[in-house]
Amino acid sequence: MNVPVVLMLTTLPDAESANALAQGILEARLAACVTKLGAVESHYHWKDAVESSQEVQVLIKTSVARVDELQQFVAQRHPYETPEILVWQAEASSRYGQWVNAETQRRIHV
Repeated sequence: MNVPVVLMLTTLPDAESANALAQGILEARLAACVTKLGAVESHYHWKDAVESSQEVQVLIKTSVARVDELQQFVAQRHPYETPEILVWQAEASSRYGQWVNAETQRRIHV
């Protein structure tokens, strides 16, 4: 039986900002896994001009329960004025989906 999980994709200006964002997300338990997909070249419209830049894409795997909090976290800490935040729901294998859900549970520290 498949388990619903959420995937979020964002693009950052460099590996350093991607690593910092990933570390913060994982420390906050907002995702079970953050995969740095590597360097990409993006072409886009920005402020009435066609631009291009080297960027780093990041794929974040989280639970349905944490997606809103994750989206706010990314938006607040992203270095871009208008960050790319793409979110979609996926079906994971039972074991993987259970792992994602378990790893994104809030932890109570005593």
